[in-house]
Amino acid sequence: MTLLLPALQSPTGPAASREAVRFGALSLTYGELAAASTALAARIADAGRVAVWATPTAETVIAVVAALRAGVPAVPLNPRTGEAELAHILADSEPTAVLAGPDDAPPPALEKLRRVTVDARATSSEAPEGYGPGEAADEAPALIVYTSGTTGPPKGAVLPRRAIAASLDALEDAWGWTGDDVLVHALPLFHVHGLILGVLGPLRRGGSLRHLGKFSTEGVARELGSGGTMLFGVPTMYHRLAEVLDASAGGAERGELAGALAGARLLVSGSAALPVHDHERIAAATGRRVIERYGMTETLMSTGIRADGVPRPGTVGPPLAGVELRLVEEDGTVLEGPEAIGEIQVRGPNLFTGYLNRPDATAAAHTADGWFRTGDVGTVDGDGYVTIVGRKATDLIKSGGYKIGAGEIENVLLGHPGVREAAVTGEADPDLGERVVAWVVAADPDSPPRAEELADHVAGQLAPHKRPRTVHFLDALPRNDLGKIMKRSLHAR
Repeated sequence: MTLLLPALQSPTGPAASREAVRFGALSLTYGELAAASTALAARIADAGRVAVWATPTAETVIAVVAALRAGVPAVPLNPRTGEAELAHILADSEPTAVLAGPDDAPPPALEKLRRVTVDARATSSEAPEGYGPGEAADEAPALIVYTSGTTGPPKGAVLPRRAIAASLDALEDAWGWTGDDVLVHALPLFHVHGLILGVLGPLRRGGSLRHLGKFSTEGVARELGSGGTMLFGVPTMYHRLAEVLDASAGGAERGELAGALAGARLLVSGSAALPVHDHERIAAATGRRVIERYGMTETLMSTGIRADGVPRPGTVGPPLAGVELRLVEEDGTVLEGPEAIGEIQVRGPNLFTGYLNRPDATAAAHTADGWFRTGDVGTVDGDGYVTIVGRKATDLIKSGGYKIGAGEIENVLLGHPGVREAAVTGEADPDLGERVVAWVVAADPDSPPRAEELADHVAGQLAPHKRPRTVHFLDALPRNDLGKIMKRSLHAR
């Protein structure tokens, strides 16, 4: 049986006074977090499953930690979830209680559940005499995280304690993650990136988390400049950092940010591909390279560039310790060689148990010999570094007999001075099968580049068959809460 959060078992002495989490002016030490989560664990020990109103607050941390320590599966809820989707998640997961902060006002759909108020300021709460939370078995469900529904309602991925421990320990190995690290981020706490990596990651190591609440370049500079050692973010955040670093009139703000980023031990981007253009702008201004990793809700972390490895913009590094990875053709043929492009399949201790109440979907997502079908398409070079081409359904374009990765074209478009944002999709074509379509946000909306100029720019740097046949200009690209471009929304336009 593996202890998920050993530093919270019974912190004493200097360990008890070490800062565990900080949200703005509110800070909790390991001793305070242990006391608060123990008291809450006692209150929910008889719950079969609990929902957590996952705001970016210390209350969410206490709630999730308490559920883990009580051995009760937790269902993180996105506070921005729509009424119909929330109703589906509640009906599917059947929580008996909802954990929420004292100032939270969950919607009516949650009123029928027992509400357990979590107050991070009431750290003096005590558990009943003699109560001590115990660890559950390694295969016991820890979290049920709902994935985005692309072809139907969201599915609840059941994440066992084993998968969480395996992923976080593999990242410890890859990144040299220790209890001395201070992680800075502003990620939402209802998703794998912000919650498991961004909260449970530092707590498992005995380190600390500084959550910005809301992302700002000033907040990043302040926290990294005052002791932060690691930064986690998504591409939209790193793009905003790159914009400030690239600004000719940045002045003191630019210098402060560049110094803070340069002093960090590790800059990590995830949840979507970071454009090469932003990689280069950050490296030029700070001398530091952002590294990327790859994972999904069902697999947690599968690959990652090592802290002592070679950073290669556009790649997500080799498989992490314990993870097997292969490329597979549509007919099931296993592909090999640096020129091969196919669906990424993974196998290892990092995998989820299955989809809640969906044995059909669980079976369909796995091969007969236990490999998980990610639905992502990629390549693997001679050193084992993986490059993500994109989702098989939206980012692999089959045009004129060629397989074309949308990300490669997007990176080239983003290198054009007239382009601020870009997305590439495939559109049905009676002659080619699919034609390449570019969706562009101009750097100067009043004077956008010509469509022909952008198409020539791509054709000049890539093969002619990768040239966009159509270019659409938009005011903004549709994105979800994690900054991922919602390409199905582009198709709908």
